[in-house]
Amino acid sequence: MTALIAFTRTGCQLGQRLARTLGGTLWTTGRLSAELGLPSYGDLQAWTGERFRDSEALIFISASGIAVRSIAPFVRDKFSDPAVVSVDELGRFAVPLLSGHVGGANALAQQVAKITGGQAAVSTATDVQGKFAVDVWAKEQNLVLTSRELAKAVSAALLDNEPVGISSEFPIAGTLPAGLTQGPAEIGICVSHTTELKPFPQTLHLVPTAVTLGIGCRRGTSRDHLEDRLAAFLEAHALPEAAVIGLASIDLKKDEQGLLELAQAHDWPIQFYPAEELAREPGDFPPSHFVQKTTGVDNVCQRAAQRAGGTVFIPKTASDGVTFAAAMENVTLTWAPSCPL
Repeated sequence: MTALIAFTRTGCQLGQRLARTLGGTLWTTGRLSAELGLPSYGDLQAWTGERFRDSEALIFISASGIAVRSIAPFVRDKFSDPAVVSVDELGRFAVPLLSGHVGGANALAQQVAKITGGQAAVSTATDVQGKFAVDVWAKEQNLVLTSRELAKAVSAALLDNEPVGISSEFPIAGTLPAGLTQGPAEIGICVSHTTELKPFPQTLHLVPTAVTLGIGCRRGTSRDHLEDRLAAFLEAHALPEAAVIGLASIDLKKDEQGLLELAQAHDWPIQFYPAEELAREPGDFPPSHFVQKTTGVDNVCQRAAQRAGGTVFIPKTASDGVTFAAAMENVTLTWAPSCPL
């Protein structure tokens, strides 16, 4: 959701145009609300706090100072803040104020400027110098950025014209951006299934957000126990939780309360499959006589992971009555058009 706010009649005219083109809702003052048929923002601080919670982007059609004072109490960090752009009511300058890269404020300011015929006042160092921005690329490619500090170090190295290495378990289409090297380097980026590989002395790991966990458990296993075993599994295999997109299991578990609570707590969808469908999955799976007798199929977690998630890269792992396996969808990466060459 994009939220727009304007304080004058002229600003509202521009705001309505932007809202129609970009998609979003425009708020204005109580005085103009009834006249223009727009919602009133009421208390500006309260409105801003609410929009920080429910919006991906905020556009202030006003002086930048109004926007800065409004957002100041709510700013946390660029990885969680929404994009914030201010634009004057004539649309001459669009200024990204907050979360320029990860939140997309730089790109949003450029969109606004294109609509208004104005200019985007982008000031981020990598943009100004035309350097590769690893945080932007990670977001575009749906990759988990595992270390904020190392991401900053990568950007600093590129700005200092130091080589930054790149290693990837997945093919990346396109031309390698300037500043990156496939040779040795003191600091580099590793795109892989997990964070285990360390091809550079300082390695920033990027992991595709494309992992499905297959899971099996004893009847009546509590959510707390599942959480404990999940944390142990992720740590043991250097797998970021943020890379997980869902769970999979056998349909005998579709009413398993602890499992359902686990999925809900992490906001993960969970898919259930009948035994006969899991049994048809091709491949070699570590069998269990007990699981075969209980469920009608020799392996639940690894078969379910493959059925729902693609290629298994972490096979069945058993721990205290719970089994996990991990599979990943096909990953297609490209040096996006936004990457400078």
